[in-house]
Amino acid sequence: MGSYYGFDLGDAESAVAALSEDMHETPRIIPVNNEKSFITAYAVKGGGETVIGENACYDTGAVRRGLRFKSRFLTDPASHNEVRIFASGVLGYLFRNSEPLDLEDSCFYVGCPAGWDKNAREQYRSIFENAGYPPVRIVSESRAAMVSACRSKHLQVGYDILSKSVLVADTGSSTTDFAFISNGHEVEMQTAGEVVLGGGIMDEILLEECLRASKNEKELRKIFEESEPWRTYCEFAARRLKEKYFSDEEYFTAHDCAQTVNVYYRKPVSLRLFMNPDMAERILNKKSDRLMGKSFRETYIDNLKEIRDNLKDSLPELVFLTGGVSKMPSLGEWCRNVFPESIVITGSEPEFSVARGLAYCGRIDSELRAFKNELNELIASSTIEDVVESHIMDLYRASIDTLASPLLHNACVPVFDKWRNGEIRRLEDTDSEMERAVTEYLHSDEAKALLAKPVARWLRNVADDLEEYTMPICIRHNIPYRALSLKSFFKTTDIDIHIEAKDIFAVEEITWLIDSVISVVVGLFCGGSGIALISSGPAGVLTGAMLSLLVLVLGKNQMEKALLKADIPGPVRRIVSKRSFESRIDKYEGVVKSNFYATLEDEKGEEIKERLSGEISEEIEQCLTRMAEIVEIPLGQK
Repeated sequence: MGSYYGFDLGDAESAVAALSEDMHETPRIIPVNNEKSFITAYAVKGGGETVIGENACYDTGAVRRGLRFKSRFLTDPASHNEVRIFASGVLGYLFRNSEPLDLEDSCFYVGCPAGWDKNAREQYRSIFENAGYPPVRIVSESRAAMVSACRSKHLQVGYDILSKSVLVADTGSSTTDFAFISNGHEVEMQTAGEVVLGGGIMDEILLEECLRASKNEKELRKIFEESEPWRTYCEFAARRLKEKYFSDEEYFTAHDCAQTVNVYYRKPVSLRLFMNPDMAERILNKKSDRLMGKSFRETYIDNLKEIRDNLKDSLPELVFLTGGVSKMPSLGEWCRNVFPESIVITGSEPEFSVARGLAYCGRIDSELRAFKNELNELIASSTIEDVVESHIMDLYRASIDTLASPLLHNACVPVFDKWRNGEIRRLEDTDSEMERAVTEYLHSDEAKALLAKPVARWLRNVADDLEEYTMPICIRHNIPYRALSLKSFFKTTDIDIHIEAKDIFAVEEITWLIDSVISVVVGLFCGGSGIALISSGPAGVLTGAMLSLLVLVLGKNQMEKALLKADIPGPVRRIVSKRSFESRIDKYEGVVKSNFYATLEDEKGEEIKERLSGEISEEIEQCLTRMAEIVEIPLGQK
């Protein structure tokens, strides 16, 4: 992507910023009609030409005009077409009068109030798409303002913003957006979003007060009833005078702050706009029907208090004010009163902070795309599989050490009980029962819980090796390296990469592994001959039956056919001690483990390791992909 454009389409005034991929460049404001901040208004002339900005308010050839349409976007479907006409007019102006605009190599980031939901944002985005814009993304205005502040080289608050919790209050002409930022990342806040409170209410009050004081009140009111554009134009003029006054309130306490606006309708009529300390108090404290009978001051302070109540123990350490209205010293004073423990600051040129921040968002998204592409290349390679495979024997050994004894007890003993009670008549019939018992235990919560700690320890070692590859990717793309750290993604008690007993010890592989050590067990327990046990008297029969059962539940390759098919009488079976059976399991557990280990070294063991390495690697790759999906570059990263 070659260029990123930030379009702050405000209800009263708008601004456009542009930014290239050059990491050292900062967004520049593109003047429209020689104004860096231009009036959000359009006029369609008889020939179909669209005029935007201040000229649209009084163009004599206009057959249609539109103003203050953004504030009606959620409530008046007709405003959607007005947004489209204005947006199309701005795009046309950029083509004709600005730098070359390559639609194939550009992207527009357009701001919206934080309170707009997903559906509203998608409707808004589609309007720009239908107006001919290149790819468009919608970003909350409060977030854009925060990005602008964090990335500004002139605002010396970077450390505070990046390391502390911040409440952003973006006050425009029609709304105030509140957003909460923690450690450079936006955090969901119960009262976050759009508050219908903007400087436009004060502009209306100022215009009304000046009208009452005008000798031309009657004529002007009649003009305003007939011509919405002229009324709005005078309101804009009142807004700029108000901002001029509040930008240096101390100076204008002793000096005049006034402007005469000439309204050309049927004949010229003048309107004197003025600001002084008394007028300042009136526009801040006068009750308004649009504010449910409250004043601007009361509504703003009430919202701050509500936010404080909802934030509770997460109070902001910094309150950042942006938007054109934030130039008013009163806003900072109110914030300090509600949040006395916080530092309150106002950005430089706050009227352009949203447009600049939107352009910065384009570059941030570009960094994220490059980051994800490089991560995908890592996942597509064999690197993760190689790392996992280099550690797989450690996992198998740790798993065998942990589960061998519980598996033998939980699989062998129940089968022994069934044989002892006569439910299983012949030893050769224990095969299916043993398979069922093994399967049941390996799917049990107990087996899963026993594996949790050794698997977590093993994953940490794998994670350490993987960071050799993931950390450089994060550093190259200005992303905190912990964003791809598996160690930060799982806990010992909550492993998101699922490695379970039934996966490590597949039933067919367990049976085969145990079968492979039968010859050793037979030699230890039976002296090499099961038939000899039967012929050695009752004691021999009992001992032989018990030991032969253990051999059989571990496999049957070395058992004598006569013993396998023997139907030993019930009274004889019941003489066999369960405690003695269990003690022999414990006694020879180490032998069984050793033969497990030995089995892993041969050809069949390689097949097992290859399967398990592949499955675990796939889990890790999916995990990294999920982590990448929620990665957010901290707002202040350079």
